[in-house]
Amino acid sequence: MEDFRIDDIIEHYPKAEPSLVMLLQDIQERFNYLPRPTLVTVSKALNIPLARVYGVATFYKAFSLKPRGRIIIKVCKGTACHVRGAQQVQDEVTRLLSIGPGETTPDMKYTLEVVNCLGACAMAPVVIVAGKVYGEVSPSQMKKILEIK
Repeated sequence: MEDFRIDDIIEHYPKAEPSLVMLLQDIQERFNYLPRPTLVTVSKALNIPLARVYGVATFYKAFSLKPRGRIIIKVCKGTACHVRGAQQVQDEVTRLLSIGPGETTPDMKYTLEVVNCLGACAMAPVVIVAGKVYGEVSPSQMKKILEIK
C-alpha cells in the first residue's frame, strides 16, 4: 500500500479547520478511503482534535473509513430506479461479484454502494461504475459494464 505520508496534500491548504473537508476529499481521492494514520496527521497539522476530524469524516456519506475497491459501483435505489428494477440490477452485481452493499471484493477491485438518488430519474435504473453513468440498465448488462469475462 502507498505510504501514508500526506504532506504534499496538506501543504496545499491553509493550516486551519476550514480546510478540513477539502483535505479529506483529496486524501480520499488518493487512497480511495480515509486511512486512520492520515486522520491523525490531519488533526495534528490543522491543530484540531482527532474527534472533530472523525466527526466530519463520519458525517458526510461521501467519505469512507473502510478500504474500498479501485472501482466503485453505485446502484441508485431512488423511487424511479426502484420501480424500474434497481433491486434486480443490485442482485446481479451481488451474484457476479459475491459482495453485498458496502462490501469490497477480496482483490480490492470492486466496491458496491447503494445510494438513495443519483438525480437521473429519467434514465432509471441508473448505475455509476468508476464515475461513468449508465442509464436504463438491465441486470443482463452488468457483466459487460463491469468488464467481467
